[in-house]
Amino acid sequence: MTSETYCYFGGQFVPLAEAKISVMTHAFNYGTGCFEGIRGYWNAEEDELYVFHMRAHYERLLRSCRTLMIDLKMTADDLCNLTLELLRRNETRYDVYIRPVAYKGNLELGPRLNMPNSDALTIYTRPLGDYLDTEKGLAAQVSSWHRVEDNAAPARAKITGTYINSALARTEAELNGYDEAIVLSSDGHVAEGSAENLFIVDNGVLVTPAPADNILVGITRATVIALAHDLGISVVERQIDRSELYGVSELFLCGTGAQISPVTSVDRRLIGDGMVGEITRKLQKEFFAAVRGKSPAHKEWCSPVFAGARAEAIAD
Repeated sequence: MTSETYCYFGGQFVPLAEAKISVMTHAFNYGTGCFEGIRGYWNAEEDELYVFHMRAHYERLLRSCRTLMIDLKMTADDLCNLTLELLRRNETRYDVYIRPVAYKGNLELGPRLNMPNSDALTIYTRPLGDYLDTEKGLAAQVSSWHRVEDNAAPARAKITGTYINSALARTEAELNGYDEAIVLSSDGHVAEGSAENLFIVDNGVLVTPAPADNILVGITRATVIALAHDLGISVVERQIDRSELYGVSELFLCGTGAQISPVTSVDRRLIGDGMVGEITRKLQKEFFAAVRGKSPAHKEWCSPVFAGARAEAIAD
């Protein structure tokens, strides 16, 4: 790790301490930004940092940008290359979290999106271990706050302003003595966690809410579905009722931050026997092997940070 941490800001790499925005910045005042959370995992045996599903994250960021009329004039490959360069400059040899934010950087007053020459990008990184408990299991509460509706605030885009919905739900749960929240759609069906997708195990079948339930269609969610297929576990996308949660044998949340985090109780009712279930454990094992580049079948999910730099040095 270098003595000074860099980020990408204002079209160049600058020390993180110098990356400042005005209090008048549009995105700060109105939430007109979108973002991604990307993880990199250190593999000490290979002396390599692997960024997990980096291109998929940037493809989703660009989709979110279109929703907010943000034009970065960059491709997903451009953004991947910027990120690799940033990680190399910071000599990142530890588990890391990468946060790109595309936002309206102008100082104009008024909540609108169609402003010329206002689009900006920053990418910063920080060390990150487990965001939620992936071992013993979480106690969750069904929140009184509903998931945002797509026609009110697009649920499929990771928009900074809409994460007040997540903050309200998570805070309510913590103040009530729980670890995490489960939010419902306005019609009463299970949507997701405060900032994670949700899976249940019902008679050996993995079940998850469909996109129409106003979920963020997660990249880790897609990874879990792929790993389940590898293990011969059936996966169904359908509506889940609140009361159904109380009778399932297993339940877990997943996301870039959460990874695969088991839930062992909901509203003070035990899930199954109150222990982390067999299917959850199997998926965790496969997931944590894949993210560190230890799964040959899924090596393409991982972007090595230092291998390219070493190859260039040898060529020189």
